[in-house]
Amino acid sequence: MNTRFAVFTAPLLLAVALSGSLAFANGDADEPSKPNCPKGQVWDSKQQRCLKQTSSLVPDADRTDYAYRLAKDGRYEEALTLLDTLKEPNTAKALNYRGYATRKLGRTDEGINYYLQSVKLDPQYAQVREYLGEAYVIKGRLDLAQEQLQQIKSICGNTCEQYQDLAEAINDSSKT
Repeated sequence: MNTRFAVFTAPLLLAVALSGSLAFANGDADEPSKPNCPKGQVWDSKQQRCLKQTSSLVPDADRTDYAYRLAKDGRYEEALTLLDTLKEPNTAKALNYRGYATRKLGRTDEGINYYLQSVKLDPQYAQVREYLGEAYVIKGRLDLAQEQLQQIKSICGNTCEQYQDLAEAINDSSKT
């Protein structure tokens, strides 16, 4: 009986101990949280550990997702540096996340350029349309932000997170 208890509780205790020692980054609602790696490293989903950004073992998809997590954590320059390591940097996601990081650094026009490239690659990508709309709000172009809001509505309706977030940004800017 004691052996059976130890077999079942040891992995649980280990998981609890490890989860308490790792800082988790917030990501897309669609994706699970991943540990925050030290600067110059990236999370490798296959090996379930942080590896050097320069490692050829880390696929572009992991680099792209982790760059977004860095940007969401306010680590914009690190996110851009990581995106610079992609073998294929011209994907809708990578361009969207590059746009997000540059916009957050105050380079709104550059961000808009990346968002537009992303939209060309995937016109049905609601998140890039949300971020593009938010960039237009920053520029004071509420007409263009409204166009993006309507595009999002046609993609996922008016109850999806992207629609709600952009509608709120437009509404907030109208109050000032």
